[in-house]
Amino acid sequence: MLCGSAWRHCNRIVIVRITLIGNYAPDAQESMRRYADLVRDGLQEAGHEVTLALPKPVLNRTEWQSSGVRKWIGYLDKYVVGKPELAHADIVHICDHSNSVYVPSRPSVPYVVTCHDLLAVRGALGEETDCPASASGRLLQRSILRGLARAQALACVSTATLQDAQRLLGDYAGRVILAPNALNYPYRVLEDRMIRDRLSQVEGLEPKHSYVLVVGSNLRRKNRECAIKAVAHIADQWHGQIVFAGQPLAVELRALAAQLHVADRVVDVVKPSNELLEALYCGATALLFPSRFEGFGWPIIEAQACACPVLCSDHPPLPEVAGDAALLFGADDYAGFGNAILTLSANPTTRESLRGRGLINAQRYERRAMTARFIELYQQLAPAA
Repeated sequence: MLCGSAWRHCNRIVIVRITLIGNYAPDAQESMRRYADLVRDGLQEAGHEVTLALPKPVLNRTEWQSSGVRKWIGYLDKYVVGKPELAHADIVHICDHSNSVYVPSRPSVPYVVTCHDLLAVRGALGEETDCPASASGRLLQRSILRGLARAQALACVSTATLQDAQRLLGDYAGRVILAPNALNYPYRVLEDRMIRDRLSQVEGLEPKHSYVLVVGSNLRRKNRECAIKAVAHIADQWHGQIVFAGQPLAVELRALAAQLHVADRVVDVVKPSNELLEALYCGATALLFPSRFEGFGWPIIEAQACACPVLCSDHPPLPEVAGDAALLFGADDYAGFGNAILTLSANPTTRESLRGRGLINAQRYERRAMTARFIELYQQLAPAA
């Protein structure tokens, strides 16, 4: 049975040994690095012994980002010469489903895999997910699917991902649970002066103008195109800026902004720190999150924790994550997104209602709640640990 933060066995507290498997550093998967750190910190806070094991850049010693020929060097590192070394553990938890290939055929301890999304797997199977696969990519995704099937449990970050896992692994005999992500930084509402001080370092951001915020990358499924079109749709009525946080806006998207006469409204904030991103959320008119496909949608709850109104697409799992604290539109409804910006700018009552509901919704995503789900799952898999 659970007793506080660890298992009680024969009237004594047992510290559970957990090995987490994280991601290969040269792949530069920032969100997965944050997730692994989040899980590690939560489990350590709960009193368990945690080791974070990473694939080693043996051949890629300079840690070039994995692309082109370097991608194949990375494959050799990850799957042949630099596989993560596992300390003796009661549970092994693979933090990213793309590393499920590390699940052995006959594991000596239970393996848990977090499934963030199965978009690449589905794309390799010919489904429309904005994640097309090359011939080698299809082989890799099949290998990932087989690795998931070998695991003793899958922890899915959303109902949509859980349903994909159940469908694609039809005869899966292990446990499948819902374990939503938690906030990976203590985002909060900042005082106005602190917001101004932090945002003063953003080149091109005009203090006298309002702005909407778009957080993420240039991947097609992130749908930055819709955000640009939304601002262009209301450009004569709303004179604010559009801030892209994460990757700098791609050349073709910048060309689209120029074509729609809003290029001068675009501000890039490349890889902002948590502190700067927090200020961007707090100062924004709204977060625009028009993604076509997601596994979870971290920026939604980050924005809500900062009382930033959320405008997002109605594609699952975003409505589940946002709760009743967002305005939802079709992923291609740029006019709907644009008109919602006007509504929030002109109607303080609507804006304050979204802010308040967002703060309440964000409370569902505390780290302790996520950690408790994992501990309960570990207990079910290894009750005598």
